[in-house]
Amino acid sequence: MVKFRPSFYYLWGSQTLSNTVDVLYLVALTTYVLNQTGSIIFATLVPFFRVVAQMLSGLLAPLLIHRYRLSFLLTLAQSGQFILFIALALYLSPWFGGVNTVVIYALIAGLSFLDGWTSPARNALIPRLVDDSSLMKANGIIGTTDQIVQFAGWAISGVLVAAMGSYPVLVVVAVCYCIAAAVTVLIEDPTEAKRRNLFDVHTTVTKAKETMGDGASSDEKALSRWEVLKEGWVALWRVPRLRALTMMDICDALGGMVWVGAFILVFVQDVLHQDEKWWGYINASYFAGAVIGGFIVVALVKKFEKRMFLSMIVGTLGYGLLTACFALNHSAWMALVIVLFTGPFTELAGVTRRTLIQRSVNKEMLPKVFSAQSTLLSTLYGLSLLLLSGIAEWFGIVNMYLLAALLSLITAVIGFVNRKAIQL
Repeated sequence: MVKFRPSFYYLWGSQTLSNTVDVLYLVALTTYVLNQTGSIIFATLVPFFRVVAQMLSGLLAPLLIHRYRLSFLLTLAQSGQFILFIALALYLSPWFGGVNTVVIYALIAGLSFLDGWTSPARNALIPRLVDDSSLMKANGIIGTTDQIVQFAGWAISGVLVAAMGSYPVLVVVAVCYCIAAAVTVLIEDPTEAKRRNLFDVHTTVTKAKETMGDGASSDEKALSRWEVLKEGWVALWRVPRLRALTMMDICDALGGMVWVGAFILVFVQDVLHQDEKWWGYINASYFAGAVIGGFIVVALVKKFEKRMFLSMIVGTLGYGLLTACFALNHSAWMALVIVLFTGPFTELAGVTRRTLIQRSVNKEMLPKVFSAQSTLLSTLYGLSLLLLSGIAEWFGIVNMYLLAALLSLITAVIGFVNRKAIQL
């Protein structure tokens, strides 16, 4: 049985709690704004400001990562979110009765900005907290938990908001952020010198001679802010394996947005000729498949580890083939089965790619690489949503899903063409 360091469990627990309440607050605030304004446009600005703030945060994150411990950055982000949530809860409370949407959007932007460096810090901490032989299993566990949170979070949050109202849910969110921040204080990064006290927050990892995956190293020198900001981006391009995996992630991101609820709803109505009830069934089947897929990856991790490149290609091709089958299918029941089976292939491709990325550069450079990649993919998510919306409008929803299947095929081709670099 694989044993992880206690700090991995602290990271896992705090991030699971944080991701859960993220879903809660998005549903609560979107519902609140919709009820106050009666405008769908104002309601959709909630996730819009969230994405923009996270993108800006990701661009600036390397400056913080260069100076501070990753565990401190997680604590800082979640403590800051706790404080902002207290302010938000007070503003929206029955005693204050705030209704100005500008204030609400500003607080959402602040919360999301703090959240922007959380994912890169988490993904970079995982290989520091587990042995390399256990890395894929750790990624599988984290990925499965993320899917469970998504699967259960959206369903439970809607019920809670309906039963309790938006304000009480926001209070619960604030308390959960406080707990998550307290747990992150317990995380000890073994690559850092042991903390002398709670205020020992600056990184002690040397920035000299940061050797990247292609064997290049930098001379010992003080890096300018611009050099720090671009380090991760430069690594994405210069390290052959990272460049190939990032190109695969880009294609995957462009096609992955087809599972957004609005697209599924159109497909259910126009192709399957069913009502909104089946929209909910297919959404549930999609997330259930992802959760099952995560458990399969964790259970068979040793077999996948031995053939990691092949596992990644099989996962990508399997997902693409099933997406094409979904597009051409006209049976509602068969759609449920197809979507359920996409889960294992999606998780297999995602976990293997993340593990390969974590092994592509040294642990000091990794946070900056994840920060650059997170910013790039966040931008692409927004652009792909607009692109796919246009394709669905002009060429039909079926062709949009077929395009997503084609992008998965291209992703696999990129991986196969770059197999030597990826398998190094």
